Amino acid sequence: MNDLGYRPCVGVMLVNNEGRVFVGRRIDNREGDWWQMPQGGVDEGEDLKEAALRELAEETGAKAEHVSLVGQTREPIRYDLPEELMGKLWGGKYRGQEQIWFLARFSGTDADIDLEAHDPPEFCDWKWVDAEQLPELIVPFKKRVYRAVLEEFRELV
Repeated sequence: MNDLGYRPCVGVMLVNNEGRVFVGRRIDNREGDWWQMPQGGVDEGEDLKEAALRELAEETGAKAEHVSLVGQTREPIRYDLPEELMGKLWGGKYRGQEQIWFLARFSGTDADIDLEAHDPPEFCDWKWVDAEQLPELIVPFKKRVYRAVLEEFRELV
């Protein structure tokens, strides 16, 4: 398994006009109380900013006119899947993800969030949280990623 590569991925820290961050509860993990920011794979040849806006629209329903990208991580952030998930996700092709994160400002209202904008939906529930809560809400194997994203974007939130 150690010779597997990393899946190219983008993530979005979506911040509302009160400085709170969007998190969703994954529909495939209802038994856990884990919440995450929107993220997803980058298609071959796809521009990273376009991928971020696409993933955000698919997972939250947030339309481009309500979103402005205002920051990007300087370096990609990698994480490895835990041993029990290795070889089971993404067709078994990757050991983890290499992510570029974007900070996005959301100018819409809660009514502009639509978890069923894409079929199948990614999230079954969502909420706005204080940015400092992010590392406590995510699954344990992604905590380091969320701490790094928070550290890099803290001044912009």
